[in-house]
Amino acid sequence: MDKVVKSANEAAEQIIEWGESHEIETCFDRAQKMKPCPIGASGACCRICHVGPCRLVGKNAEEEARGVCGATLPTVASRNFLRMAIGGAAAHTDHARDMAFTLLAVANGETKDFKIADVRKLYKVAGILDIEFEGRPVNDVARDVATKLIEDFGRQKGEINYIKRAPKKTQERWKKWGIIPRGTDREITEAMHRTHMGVDHDPDSLLLSALRVSLADGWGGSMISTDITDILFGTPKPVKAEASFGIFKQDEVNLVVHGHEPSLAEMIVDVVNEPEMIAYATSKGAKGINLGGMCCTANEVLMRHGIPTAGGFTNQELAIMTGLVDAITVDYQCIMPALVELSKKFHTKVITTSYKAKIPGAMHIQYDEHRAKEIAREIVRTAIDNYANRKVEGSHVPDKFPVIAGFSQEYIEYMQGGSWRASFRPLNDAIMAGRIRGVVGLVGCDNPRVPSQGLHRFLAIELIKNDVLIVSTGCGSAACGTAGYLTPEMALENAGPGLREVCEAIGIPPILHLGSCVDNSRILTIASAMAEEGGLSDEIGGMPAVGIAPEWMSEKAIAIASYCAASGIPVIMGGESPVEASEEVTRIMTEVWFERFKG
Repeated sequence: MDKVVKSANEAAEQIIEWGESHEIETCFDRAQKMKPCPIGASGACCRICHVGPCRLVGKNAEEEARGVCGATLPTVASRNFLRMAIGGAAAHTDHARDMAFTLLAVANGETKDFKIADVRKLYKVAGILDIEFEGRPVNDVARDVATKLIEDFGRQKGEINYIKRAPKKTQERWKKWGIIPRGTDREITEAMHRTHMGVDHDPDSLLLSALRVSLADGWGGSMISTDITDILFGTPKPVKAEASFGIFKQDEVNLVVHGHEPSLAEMIVDVVNEPEMIAYATSKGAKGINLGGMCCTANEVLMRHGIPTAGGFTNQELAIMTGLVDAITVDYQCIMPALVELSKKFHTKVITTSYKAKIPGAMHIQYDEHRAKEIAREIVRTAIDNYANRKVEGSHVPDKFPVIAGFSQEYIEYMQGGSWRASFRPLNDAIMAGRIRGVVGLVGCDNPRVPSQGLHRFLAIELIKNDVLIVSTGCGSAACGTAGYLTPEMALENAGPGLREVCEAIGIPPILHLGSCVDNSRILTIASAMAEEGGLSDEIGGMPAVGIAPEWMSEKAIAIASYCAASGIPVIMGGESPVEASEEVTRIMTEVWFERFKG
């Protein structure tokens, strides 16, 4: 029998094979055992009410199949898709709410552990929101910014604040089709109502709702989160770090931060460098404290502090299987509950920190932004105390690769023109001259149902070879980083002649790591800035830009793809389409959406 390759990441594959030889189950094994239901996977199963579930299948299901209530296949498929978009938008938006209330607490002096790190970004956001900032105390400006952004969650009428950041022509398309978000919570609630049994049955109407709730994410929740995170912790600029499992050290305490919300991780970055904490670690026999990251919390601290990353979604179990992780602290989103059972085979402490995201059997230390550093110290001490308990030898893989990350919109503008002439003119000119053929957002999850990270790696090489500049986020960035692709040398070795020339002139990699998955909002603001610069398109639609999520698995990816499409960026999603069962829904999401929105 031919060997089944489970991960294109050689280090990951080595750990997987070690696990198989020791009868340790991972997500890759479960993916092989648990085959997806083909009816549900294609969008043809309705479980909205208890009369069902109804499976709309058969030779002429598109025209003839009906649920007990009479719902057609296009209704069911579009309604299921909308529910996925709602889930993704809710995740990003709730994350943003946490960040907004943290900013408000800082502005009100309610937490002594955080401060405004980037006053310039605060003033930029204040300007966008029409808030006066000249000559005012920083915390007063921050309070007004936080308050105005918090209004976006509960607004019932009107428009969310950041809609005006989009090109006018893009906004006009949204107005024409009635999809400008009013308030993020209103859109999520109304969309959920539409999907209740006996409400909206028109596929086009349901799919327009998916676009509206997703725009509330992209131009609302995610953009709010990105901006506030920059204000509180600093707008990213290029830093050098390392990626893959070789980041773990055998003679140091290894602590991993995992999830998506960066506030606690920022405090942990501070605490692991405190002399008292380092002394405590050495008193337990360790040479120091080594902090690493996983998933998007990793991206947040990588972009701002150069903290190394062990990778994305499918690497989380494998990190524990190195036998070197003394504690892994998780916040929320994309955390496998399997970590707890797996940790029992080693010595790793799995620590949950959010009341929203608990796992049976895990240690829980509740995060509170008002006591952030105190809680961070408790977590770091827990990891240090557990260092002496390393007994089971895992599969330690020394491989690691250099990474250059930290390409915010602000830095990309700066690198093209300096402090006084920052703009996207050079990039637009390079595209117009044909040196760069376009820009691709290589984003989204990695997936254990394919050779994990393999599609990201293949596309990265092929795209830059063909003079396409890549911007990456989330686990797409992690896949490129753990392959050694996030360095300027990639341009010299693999890029086409035009892209190589541009990268050499500016001194950048051909793959620009923009941040976490909420930082896909940076793609929206970059595209808007390129449109405003002129020469390519007077709206986001029509720009030589495409989004690709080759290994997506999360509902957040559906929301991201939908807000990109609604904004005018065509999107390619890997794997089986969640609406494949319906030709009508597929037609609307391809032909009709492109005609209306150019995405």
